[in-house]
Parts: sequence; structure tokens; C-alpha cells
Amino acid sequence: MRTRKVALLGLLVALAMILSYLESLLPPFVAVPGMKLGLTNVVVLVALLTLGGGAAFGINVVRIVLVGITFGNLSAMLYALAGGLLSFLVMFLLKKSGKFGPVGISAAGGVAHNLGQILVAMCVLETGKLIYYLPVLCISGTVAGVAVGILGGIVAKRIANKGIL
Repeated sequence: MRTRKVALLGLLVALAMILSYLESLLPPFVAVPGMKLGLTNVVVLVALLTLGGGAAFGINVVRIVLVGITFGNLSAMLYALAGGLLSFLVMFLLKKSGKFGPVGISAAGGVAHNLGQILVAMCVLETGKLIYYLPVLCISGTVAGVAVGILGGIVAKRIANKGIL
């Protein structure tokens, strides 16, 4: 792997970690526990659109593990991995299909992230009653995903136009 690409991937992981930390400082704005904006997904989406699936996957996993070790705990890391990996899989497949733009890819990823976390919570807590959170989380995941998709699409387009990557 070229030195420039390794440095770029390191910078993107650092940026994702910073965004994750900044997001943790924001006060909760809704009554549903764990609902976030998903700012770090901008970095993953831009990487997916510009660098490809392998780089985006690596950035996503490394960021989740490092943030979990640095700012969280094993439980938080488990939820983040479930949501992050399912979200990435959905986004990767939609991008690969060529039928979706950044907003659609990101919105589906936001919903998939929440679905992954709810499924893990249902297993950990051994209750199916958490499924009642799903409609609210689908709406919030879609709204946040659209916002991330708009921003990520703009950033990816500008990076491509400037020939940065």
C-alpha cells in the first residue's frame, strides 16, 4: 500500500474519531436512548464513494474499536459494531448496485445501523419488546442518513473534482 494512501486512511480514522467524540458531547435531543446524528458516517460514506469498500470498511471498523477502547466500553463497542457493520454492508451493496446516490445509500445505512443495534439489544436484554422503538429509530435513521448523505455527497464530489484522492 502506498505511503500516501496509508496516511490518508489514518487521517480519515482520526477525523471519524474526532467527530464521534464531538457527537458524544452533544446533549441528547430526543427521548429515545442512544439516538445520534451519525456524524462519523460522513467519513465512512465519503471513503466508500471515493476510495471504495475496502478502505471504508477498514476505517469503520478501526474507528469503532478505537472509540470503544478510548471513550466507551465493551458493551458500547458491541452495539456500535452491530450497527456499523450492518450499515456498512447495506451501503456497500447499494453503492455496488449503481442504482442509488449518496443520499439513498446513506439513508438506508442509517436505518440499517439502528436495526443492527436494536437486534443486538433484543438479544442482550432477552426481550422482543424493544421492537417498538424501531419505527422511531427508522424515522431518525432516515432523517440523519439523508443529512449525512447530502453532506457526504457534496464532500465526495468536491474531493473527486479536486483530484485529492
